Amino acid sequence: MQATDKKSILVCDTQPVAVEGVRWLLKGAPDLEFSGAVYSLEAAFELVRSMKPDAVILDKGFGMPDLVDWLHQLATSGTTSAPVVWGSGLTESEALRLLQAGARGIMRRTAEPNTFITCLNTVTSGTSWMEDGIFGSSEKLAPRRSDLTAREQEVATLVEQGLRNRDIARSLGIQTGTVKIHLKHIFEKTGVRGRYGLALTSLRRKGAIDLPDMPVFPALPSM
Repeated sequence: MQATDKKSILVCDTQPVAVEGVRWLLKGAPDLEFSGAVYSLEAAFELVRSMKPDAVILDKGFGMPDLVDWLHQLATSGTTSAPVVWGSGLTESEALRLLQAGARGIMRRTAEPNTFITCLNTVTSGTSWMEDGIFGSSEKLAPRRSDLTAREQEVATLVEQGLRNRDIARSLGIQTGTVKIHLKHIFEKTGVRGRYGLALTSLRRKGAIDLPDMPVFPALPSM
C-alpha cells in the first residue's frame, strides 16, 4: 500500500471495458485505488502473490468451476487479499458456493456505483459483504439452533456442509425419508426455510459473512 494509505484493488475481468469502468470509478473513491488489471485467473494469482493487493475483483464470466478452484487455491496460499466476485445472473446456489470457497464479497455486475464502493470498503476493512437481494427477500430471523435434538443437529450440520439427503442418510445410517422428516422439524424450529438458509446461517455463525438481515428462503425440493 502506498503512502496515501489507500486500499489497493486488483481487477481480473474478461471484459476490458468493464476494467476501464472500474478504473474510472475508483478515481472518485477517497479510500481506494486501482492497482492494476489482468485478464486471466492465472495472471491474477501471480499478481496477488507478488503485489498483495487489499482486494481482487473477479469476473464470474471465468466460470464457476475455475473460480471455485481459484478461491480454494488462494485460501491455502497464505495471501490476505480479499476476493470479490461479481457477475450477471448470480443464483443463490452459485453465491453460496462462492462464499463457501472463500469469496469475501459477492455482487451483481449491475450494482450501483455506491454499492460497488461499499462492497470494496467493507471487504478491505476485514468484513465479508454480499449485495442485498441475491438471496431473496430479507427478513430478520433468530435461528434457534439450541432447540434441535442431537440428531437434528447432525443433519443440519451435514446440510450446511452441502451434502444431499441421500448422502446424509448414508453418513448417519438412516433412511432418506427420515432425513426429510428431520429437515422438516429443523425448518420449523429454527425459522429458516430451505437448505440455502441453513448454509448461510452456518456461515454467519462462524463469522464467514456478515449480512444485515438473514433472508427467508423458500423450501427447496428434496434431493
